[in-house]
Amino acid sequence: MKNRAFAITYDYRCPFARILHGHLVLGLRAGAPWEVEFLPFTLTQGHLEPGDADCWDDESKAPDLLALEISIAAAELFPDSFLDLHHELFEFRHGKYGDLRNADLLYGLAQACGMDIEVLKDHLASGSPRAQIAKQWRHLANDLEVFGVPTFVIGDDAIFVRLLDPATDAQASIALIEGLLAQMIDQPTINEFKHTRLPY
Repeated sequence: MKNRAFAITYDYRCPFARILHGHLVLGLRAGAPWEVEFLPFTLTQGHLEPGDADCWDDESKAPDLLALEISIAAAELFPDSFLDLHHELFEFRHGKYGDLRNADLLYGLAQACGMDIEVLKDHLASGSPRAQIAKQWRHLANDLEVFGVPTFVIGDDAIFVRLLDPATDAQASIALIEGLLAQMIDQPTINEFKHTRLPY
């Protein structure tokens, strides 16, 4: 199996991001030889009306960015626990129908993953995670024409992928992601492949 380096966008509100990132997390925990960069990509910015302020400059939109900000801080300050929190945030939203705007609950998840929440709060207060959200969004949307999540980013290539089946088996997840990467990296001949109806 080849070592693969790639990036992948995420917003915890997207159910399809939950599915794909579930495969990634399961594969990484099982030792898949991937170097993955997780890229926050806020869907709020993509749904603004013309003339609206950027979401990262609009304090009324701050709750929409909270989960992404916490995840960025977690990746920087507690990298060994990031995958745990990343998985828990997706499950909190889509498995437990939790409110991603509730700071107390999100910090509770981080604490359960072994993180010092006061350290996380201080980092969020610095404004650095929100600045990263803005920087990433501008680069991804303006330079690579990324429009949503989950999108693989490999060099200057951005490939939107939507999967239907959640991860249940590590080896199956590794094989699935390896198949996608082989197509995207080794034989990038298909530009678009989409069922007109759900296949089952």
